[in-house]
Amino acid sequence: MFDKILIANRGEIAVRIMQTCRKMGIKTVAVYSEADTNALHVREADEAIYIGPSPSIKSYLNIDNLLSAIASTGAQAVHPGYGFLSENAEFARRLNEAGVTLIGPSPNAIKLMGDKIESKKVAVKAGVSTVPGTLGVVTSDEEAQRIVKEIGYPVMIKAAAGGGGKGMRVARNDKELHDGLISSANEAGASFKDSRVFIERFFENPRHIEIQVLADQQGNTLWLGERECSIQRRHQKVIEEAPSPFLDEKMRRAMGEQAVSLAKAVGYYSAGTVEFIVDEDGSFYFLEMNTRLQVEHRVTELVTGIDLVEQMIRIAAGEELSFGQKDVKLHGWAMEARIYAEDPKRGFLPSTGRITRYLEPENAKNVLIDTGIYEGGEVSMFYDPMVAKVCASGETRDETITTMKEALAAFIIEGISHNGSFLEAILGHPRFAKGDISTNFIEQEYPGGFIGAELTSDTTKIFLGTAVSIFLRDAERAARISGQLPGRERAIGARWVVNIDGDDFPVYVRHDTDEGYFITHNRKLIAVKTSWQLGRRLFQATVNNSKPVSVQIKHLEEGYTLTYGGSDVTVKVRTPRVAELAQFMPAPQDRNKKEELKAPIAGLIVNMKVKEGQPVKAGQELVVIEAMKMENIIYADHDTTVKKICVADKESVQVDQVLIQFAA
Repeated sequence: MFDKILIANRGEIAVRIMQTCRKMGIKTVAVYSEADTNALHVREADEAIYIGPSPSIKSYLNIDNLLSAIASTGAQAVHPGYGFLSENAEFARRLNEAGVTLIGPSPNAIKLMGDKIESKKVAVKAGVSTVPGTLGVVTSDEEAQRIVKEIGYPVMIKAAAGGGGKGMRVARNDKELHDGLISSANEAGASFKDSRVFIERFFENPRHIEIQVLADQQGNTLWLGERECSIQRRHQKVIEEAPSPFLDEKMRRAMGEQAVSLAKAVGYYSAGTVEFIVDEDGSFYFLEMNTRLQVEHRVTELVTGIDLVEQMIRIAAGEELSFGQKDVKLHGWAMEARIYAEDPKRGFLPSTGRITRYLEPENAKNVLIDTGIYEGGEVSMFYDPMVAKVCASGETRDETITTMKEALAAFIIEGISHNGSFLEAILGHPRFAKGDISTNFIEQEYPGGFIGAELTSDTTKIFLGTAVSIFLRDAERAARISGQLPGRERAIGARWVVNIDGDDFPVYVRHDTDEGYFITHNRKLIAVKTSWQLGRRLFQATVNNSKPVSVQIKHLEEGYTLTYGGSDVTVKVRTPRVAELAQFMPAPQDRNKKEELKAPIAGLIVNMKVKEGQPVKAGQELVVIEAMKMENIIYADHDTTVKKICVADKESVQVDQVLIQFAA
């Protein structure tokens, strides 16, 4: 067994691998770039080595720098995690030459399966069902048009060396085909240093289901059940679960056996994942094989009890699997929700900055959190926006959903925008609860983007109860302050008006001893019991004797922003007289004269789409900004004319930097 392992990655996956190494008594070496000098994975490792400047191509993708770090620390093996060099055959070959063990498959398996075109050819020979499309690289518009004539629109343009949703575009017509070929190649080149793309038939409403395989170097190959990964946005997985609510035992076994056949066809060993697209009629087709540990590996671990990282390490050390296919049993249900540093209400634009507050759920049962951030740490513009994963498990799917919602509600991350509310909204959606999902779920249910979950009568009661409770706790403390003038002591009334996003709710409030309040609105009682104390950012209570709820609080100049169940609302608690007078207050003037476009995110200008003096229409593309390895298109929100271009292509920009000035 190894004494020391270098982890050629960063963030939550590096920390997660360290956890297993620590359990096995193996020392770990972290590597870090300039941007990650104070990162969590650097703190958690036994040793840490600087490997270069912040851009990943100069650090985490720099093979020479990594080999120098390995040599200087005496690491005997390398775990690549996911992303970066985890599916790079050249890196695997260089490690072999240096006498260092890769905790992963052979260079040949990585090369064959990591190349989406070659892997499809192998799959065809192995008798695995494959998606209709090309078996070669597409190099021109003319070639793409010829392929489309054979298989028809819509089609998916995919990076040959891709993964993680990078370099993928859907085309439904000739213009989208032309634009997609360019943007896919650009994104693939930036992410993988390989701009080759190919084309496959695109299925309109499919599921994405993958099979986890595990194989040792003695020829034993197993499949460990499936993971349902259909909840995606821009081909990036958002929520995963195991088992799939769609598969029956017959279909599960057929997919598992095909996955094993493919793995054996390339002499595969280590952990790997065979991804399938599943049509509405139950037909399934091979998409690709990921020759690495998946982001969502935790859900398989939770339903099988098998530590995949430990098995990868033991297999790399030459050990034979200690269990067989008959020993693999699925128990209960598990889900994973990915926390992305992005703003769902601004088109999911990436968010960077310092974490000003970080609090994981307290005393949460059946909840596991993998994180790469901490309070005071930075989220950089240079890397993937996923900063944490919340995993939940239970005996049933419904139980697991409930546990996940409670965990997300109690998970506080401030200083950056993130998708926590969006995840809660998905988990609370009736379609998701029924298991009626596909890769188009988000596009279908949130076609105009996410603005918050719709307020129900139950969530309104929770917001009313929360607002009144935190307001009165503060007022009661103020009333107890000593030294008040006789006869001028602060009196707390029983009648109040709670304003929720502009709507007034008159309430009558009575004390329930020291544990909470009885709140009456429209002759309906809201009973709140809580031990909440002033200063806490998380309000936890029971409302009308229901299960405990967790509401996140942010204080405003007047009132609060409350977050619960996928909804963010602004609330104000006023006396009836102040509420009456508030309606006569003039509305704030819109100071946005729309005379300039400011950068909504920090990033790199990839392509300025307009020129000075050019008229533009609402919805027209203005500029493409690359941040966190994704290209983000900024559109015009009104008709205007470009007066001045303030930045150039390939220029780095900061948040709120002026990019374009428009004519008044």
